[in-house]
Amino acid sequence: METDQSNPWTTKERKSIYENAWIHVREDEVIRPDGNPGIYGIVQFKNKAIGVVPIDDEGYTYLVGQHRYPLDCYSWEIPEGGCPAGEDPLSAAQRELAEETGLTAQNWFLIGRSHLSNSVSDEEALFYLAQDLKQGAPQPEGTEKLSQKRVHFDKAVEMVMNGEITDALSMLAILCVAQTLKK
Repeated sequence: METDQSNPWTTKERKSIYENAWIHVREDEVIRPDGNPGIYGIVQFKNKAIGVVPIDDEGYTYLVGQHRYPLDCYSWEIPEGGCPAGEDPLSAAQRELAEETGLTAQNWFLIGRSHLSNSVSDEEALFYLAQDLKQGAPQPEGTEKLSQKRVHFDKAVEMVMNGEITDALSMLAILCVAQTLKK
């Protein structure tokens, strides 16, 4: 049985609602798949989301903790950040790892890609495994007040499974790396 993968939506009009340095919000006037008129709000991200799972020679990884303003809660995550249009995603991953942890890595592997919250946004995420690490001094951005935690990678997987890590990119990356390391 073949699946019809054509677009069932018709866009009649688009208008910009809001824009800042990170996002653009637009509202589309549409004809829905059922033939009725409707609107669709879309958050367009100006950066790709980049995440890094650094694993050292002893099997430990490095997590970054910070208060997340939109959720008003503290969050433990992998080192992550944004890749502006025109920047190489691997270069962005290397920059984010160094900024947030002070680490550099000799070996890099693209582990996966994902679309985060694809019902309301176009945000694309790429996540990497970084190995053969060297420690330096972190240099967080002015919008970040970060803590670091070095935990065995198995503990990071456990933190995902028991709900201590809830950031979607961190969860995806840690679980994909865990699966990759099993092979």
